[in-house]
This record gives sequence, C-alpha cells and structure tokens, in this order.
Amino acid sequence: MFEALKQREAEGNPIRVGLIGAGAMGIGIAWQVARTPGMELIFIGDLKREASEKAVKAAGGIVKEVTDFHDASRREGEILVTDDANRLMMADNDLGLDVLVESSNTIGAAARYCLTAIERKAHVVLMNAEVDLALGPYLHEVAAKQEVVVTSDAGDQHGVLARMIDEIDMWGFDLVQAGNIKGFLDRHQTAAGLVEEAAKRNLDPVQCCAYTDGTKLNIEMALLSNGRNLPPFVDGMEGPSAKRVEDVLGLFDFDAYGDVGRVDYILGAEPGGGVYVVGRCDDETQVPYLNYYKLAGQGAYWLFYRPYHLCHLETTRAIALAVLYGQSVLTPKYGRVADVYAYAKSDIEAGREVRHGIGGDEFYGLIRPVPEAELDKGVPIALLEGEREMRPKLLRGVAKDQAISSDDIEIPDTYLARLFQEQKELLGK
Repeated sequence: MFEALKQREAEGNPIRVGLIGAGAMGIGIAWQVARTPGMELIFIGDLKREASEKAVKAAGGIVKEVTDFHDASRREGEILVTDDANRLMMADNDLGLDVLVESSNTIGAAARYCLTAIERKAHVVLMNAEVDLALGPYLHEVAAKQEVVVTSDAGDQHGVLARMIDEIDMWGFDLVQAGNIKGFLDRHQTAAGLVEEAAKRNLDPVQCCAYTDGTKLNIEMALLSNGRNLPPFVDGMEGPSAKRVEDVLGLFDFDAYGDVGRVDYILGAEPGGGVYVVGRCDDETQVPYLNYYKLAGQGAYWLFYRPYHLCHLETTRAIALAVLYGQSVLTPKYGRVADVYAYAKSDIEAGREVRHGIGGDEFYGLIRPVPEAELDKGVPIALLEGEREMRPKLLRGVAKDQAISSDDIEIPDTYLARLFQEQKELLGK
C-alpha cells in the first residue's frame, strides 16, 4: 500500500481528499493527510471559519476561501475552505474529488455530504460513527450503484477490531468475543457537567458527554455487530470492571455464548485505549504452539489484544484501501443486527423537547439486537437528532433508566427520519 502511495506521489497524481468537520479529529486528519505520500487535502468544510483555518494550519497549507463554487482552482499549497461543502461538491467545477472524509458530529447533515460525494463518484470514509450506524446500509446501497466505496474509519475501535477479527479468522480461530476497553463510564452525566473536561480535550461538551455516558462505545460496538454479525449477549453489554485486559478470560461465561460471537467491553483496564478479541482453539497441534508463544489463554479461549487505537493516524489507511483497491475496512454486511437505543438519564416530564440526542442531557444509548428492540418499539438514539427548530418532543413522562418507546416521543419529519425510513424499507425487501 505504502509503495503504491509513493508511486502516486512520484507521478504527481495524489489521492484528492475532501474533509468535512474541523474539530479535534478533523484537525488531526488534516495533519495526517497532508503528510502522507500520495495524498492531497483539497478542501475543508466546516460551519466555523476559524476551525477550518486551524485545520489548514495543521496541514501546513494556505487558506483559500471559496467565493465562487464553480471555481475550484488552487495554487500550490492552497486548501479550499467553505461553510457549504455541498454546493462546492455539486457545482460544475474541476474539484476532482477522489474521497470524502466525514468527520463532523452531525447525522442528517453528514448524510447529505456523503450522498453528494457519492453522486460525484467519490469514495467516503466515515470517521463519523454516528452516521455510519444510523444510515450505513443506505449509504452502501447508494454507493454500490455508483461503483464507489463507503467505509468505516480504520483507526476507531470498530475499525481496528475488524482488522483483528480478520487476522484470527485467517489463523483458524473461532471468534468468541470482540471487546473494547473503556476507561470511565457515567451513564447519567450531562454536557453541562463536562464543560471543563471537554475544554481540556479540545472537544465539544456534547461530544465529550457521548464518550462519558457510553453512547459512543455502544455505537462503535453496534457497527461491529452489523459488520461481523456479532450481537451483544445482554442489552448494553456486560462491561465488567478489570485491572488488566488479561482478566477478560475469567470475567465472562464464554461457554454460554454457544457458537455465536459477541461484542462486549471491560471497564477501567490497562492498557487504556486498547482493544481485544477472544478466539477459540483446542486443536492438539496448535495449542502447544500458543503456549510456547506465551499467549494468554484459559481452556480453549485465547486472548489477542492491541494496546492502542490511533484514530486519525490510521484514517489514511481507510482512504488508501478505498481508492487504491476498492476495499472497505468495515461495512454493515449483515444489515442491522444491532442498534443503539435511547434510555432516560433522569425522570423526564411530558412535553420536554430533546435538544441533543447523542451526548445530550436527556438520554444515553445502549446496544440491543434490532429484532427484540423493534418488538418493544425501541427508539434508536440517532433519530433524536433535531433539525433547525424541529426537535423530538416527549409525549409522556419516562422514568430514569427507562428505555423510551415510539409511543413516548414524537419524532419530527426530518431529513434524517425520512432517510432512516427509506433504509428500513430497503432492508425489508
């Protein structure tokens, strides 16, 4: 892969990358793309001009503000910045986009950007796990018709785990569990309570809250569920506390899984930021080798772990796989095996409008198998994203930690809601 990128660099034919979202991850992606041979960052789309300027600076480029959407010309070193990337991508110009990286914290708006890029026959890399989960099957269906690739990011936990699963599959192990290592969890935290912590991490408080209350963790593991057919063993996963990742082998009843692989996580373990998979092998030839290699094992179960995931550093791998080989890191191959459903953070009165779905003050999200959740009229937390003044509204009160049902809340007719319905109809065919 790296040699192919260096060849494109030598030929003066770099992969032309557009970026949506210049937040903490977007700035890192801008830096990484600009320093990867055979890649060129051509535009950044963000509603905040100062955010785009920071990303351009990180990339070592020169800001060129888009004033005429039909003119995408750039001098050497210039990077286009705009607050209307859709118009830029849709206009009759010589943009020459090869791949769009979606790194915003929106869902409905992100879907528009992705669909516009696909229409222009550009590949799409989703650093945005929320739109990936909410509308992944729909985006992949549209992309296939245009003969382009939509892929999860390579550096987020689900992308790293997908790669590890592929490896142990190749080695002849049966996958038992794919796991995340979560450092801290407070399901009832609010964005207001995380303002200082978010500032330390250069995050929006709502985004920081989605990490803290576990919704983002559940989204990542639901993406893996849908890509590798790995439902959770219990709603929200078990998530036991652990000191070391090796403790995994004694914390779960793997025998109870039967022949079904599962997703789960451990809480507070070292190495922080890591991920792991558990594979099954009791072959009399292989086991002595595994012991000789000092692989952590218990009975027929063996632990493989990676002590880090590197987010933006690995995004360029997803870009290269898509453009050079037409391959995805992870796709919702099995449709909607699992989704992440909304649970109340506190007692909520009827009539309250939901200002933020994911990372908001009202709800946290837990992974559940889709067939069971739909029987209970569960509400995917992604659908609670509003649009302008159109916000979801509670029709009746819900108790703390209660899963809301579609009878409890009014979902406005947003662009996101319509796409989600189209996706359900598509998958029902």
